[in-house]
Parts: sequence; C-alpha cells; structure tokens
Amino acid sequence: MQLCLGSVYAWSVFKKPMMDAHGWGETQTQAAFMISSFVFALAAAFGGYLIDKKGPRFVGMAGGLLFGSGIVIAGLANSLANPLLLYLGYGLIGGLGGGLGYITPITTLIRWFPDKKGFATGIAVMGYGFGAFIMGRIAPKIIIDLGVAPTFYFWGIASLLLVTGAALIFTNPPKDWHPSATSSHSSILHTSSITFGQAIRTPQWWILWTILFLNISAGLGFISQLSPIAQDVMVSSIARTLTKSQLNAIAIASGTLLAVCALFNGFGRIFWAWVSDGIGRKKVFVLMFSLAATGYVVLPHIESVLFFGVISCILLACYGGGLSSMPAFTADEFGPAHIGEIYGMLLTASSVAGIFGPFLFARVKETTDSFAIALYTDSGLLVLGLILAATYASRRKNSCR
Repeated sequence: MQLCLGSVYAWSVFKKPMMDAHGWGETQTQAAFMISSFVFALAAAFGGYLIDKKGPRFVGMAGGLLFGSGIVIAGLANSLANPLLLYLGYGLIGGLGGGLGYITPITTLIRWFPDKKGFATGIAVMGYGFGAFIMGRIAPKIIIDLGVAPTFYFWGIASLLLVTGAALIFTNPPKDWHPSATSSHSSILHTSSITFGQAIRTPQWWILWTILFLNISAGLGFISQLSPIAQDVMVSSIARTLTKSQLNAIAIASGTLLAVCALFNGFGRIFWAWVSDGIGRKKVFVLMFSLAATGYVVLPHIESVLFFGVISCILLACYGGGLSSMPAFTADEFGPAHIGEIYGMLLTASSVAGIFGPFLFARVKETTDSFAIALYTDSGLLVLGLILAATYASRRKNSCR
C-alpha cells in the first residue's frame, strides 16, 4: 500500500518532460506537487480522526480510490495540456487519497505493536520511501517511449487496484489487546494517554510540529528538484555539447539515481526508526539533522557524479528517518490511545511544509539561478531543527531520551 502511495516522490522525473512538452514554467509546474503535498497532510490529519470513527479499512479504501483516480486525471491533464486539470487530479484528488492512505497503516501498527512503535512504523513507511525507486526506474523509459500521459495512466490504474486491495486487510486490534510479553508496558502506555485537546495545549506538541515541518520542508524541496540537479551535474561533468539521444540517456540515468536514492529513503526510515527504539527519538533527530545539514552545504561543491549520488542517498535516508521516527516520538509523548487524531493533526506540519519547502527551493533557484543557494537554504532549515531537537524537554520524564 505504501509502496504505491510513495511513488509521488518520483515527481521530479515527470517535471522536466512536462515543462518541455507543454512549455510550462518552473513554478507553474511545481504547483501541482505543492498542492499535492499540502492536501496530503490535511487528508492525513482528517484520516487519523476518521480511522478512530470508521476504522482503517474504510479510510484506506477511500484513499486508494482517490489516489488512483487523481493520477489518471493527471494523465488526462497531460493529454489536454491543461495545467489546471493537473492541479485538480495530481494535486487535489491524488493528494487527498495519498494522505488518507498514508495514515492508515501508521496508526494501525502503533496500536498492534505498542512495544516496538519505531520499528513497526519504520517498516510501513519504508515501503513509502521505496515507491520512488519503482517509479524512478520505470517512468523515464515509459515517458521516452510512450509519453507522459500514458505513464500517468499506467501508474494510476495500478495504484487504484493495489492500494484498495491492500486496504481490505486492515483492522484495529481488540480494545484491550496487547502483546502478551509486554502486557504491563502496554497497559501503562494506555493509561497515560491524553486526548488531542490536551496534547495541543502543551509546548511539546508544537515543538514536534515545528521539527517535522523543518525536516519535510528541506526534504521535499530537494526531492522535488533532485532529477534536474542530477542532470546538471551529469551534463557539467561531460563538459561538451550533447545530442538529443545523449540527453535522453542522461534523463534515464537521473531517474536511476532517483531510484537508488529512494532505496536509501526507504532504508533510512526503518534504520533510524529502529535506532530510535534503542537510543531514543531525541538523539536520533539530533544525529539526522546534523548529518543532513552538513550534506546540503557540501552538495553544491561536488563535481563527481558518484559522490553526488552518495551524498544524495545520505540526505534522503535522513529525511525518511525523520518521517518514520516522528509517529513513535508522538506516541511516546502523548500515548497511543488517541494517536490517530494526535499524529494526524501533527501532520499538518507536512501540509504547510509541502507548500513552503518546494516553493522556497524553486523560488530561490529561479531568483538566483543557482541550485547552490537553494541547498544552503535547506541546510539552514535543518540547523533550526537541530537546535529544537537538542533542547527538547519531554513532559514525560521517561519517554524521551
């Protein structure tokens, strides 16, 4: 389920072909991804509340129907060269379905595995990170052979079938269910849970919201431009005029790089979430933000395609780790009983970041004509996140190390 939904991370593979085919501008094309990211988070917030009322199966199936339909409409938008239809399909409808689908496995797994929250949710969102690996491998070739619109059609129909099918197996555990080996631990967690209304009145909720916002802003800004940046590095490393076929080969190569980075996005999600179960969520965020902030400063000075790929993989691993560790961080702080609503609303940070991050990156690039300044800006966002993570003080003395 998450594998299909996570294919949205391959957006940058579609972006340049659409701009070339239709003459759309940088920010004009990027708007579809920004709308999708914004709506995604709002839908996830509402979906967390809806799962508590209707159950995960209902929400997951609704997400699959909307997501698949939205991607098909994006194909129609390219057939008609209509950017407004792209905003409606890929942005609004696809984003709505993606958010409903994304929140479903996360909230369900936290309830089934209260003793291994980080690892369990890490496995789920690892699938989300791997989605771009699949799309990054196959989309560039299909786009070159058949065009952008047929690629969207294929992607949409496959997602429609697979996401709704996967949603059929989801169910919440029984009300008093807990892993037998950790019954005492589970009971303590449930009795110490607080409601969303109580959580939002604590400074910790807002600090976690800001940490997530900064992580996603930097990550989405970079992801949305990863393929064009990689192509620039590849072209500059050759340093000569290229034929159309050579440019097509570079486009495919950048898609391959995107796919490899997506693997690290996925592996980073399970790795950092697993580490957070051992050393604590706070320490993990300090490590990830330190590593990523340094990486964004180093990246503009790299001329080697191989080294560029290595740093990009590290950056995507840290970005994915932030997303996978935050659900467990939230459950540690506020308990699992109302995690659907509490974490769902925390994902409004992703909604704001989905607009802010890609827009800031695209705007800085457009204004300065430099990817380097945009990457430095991402680094600055992560330094702020590092400060917040390092100074974070939990309201529950034993829940955050």
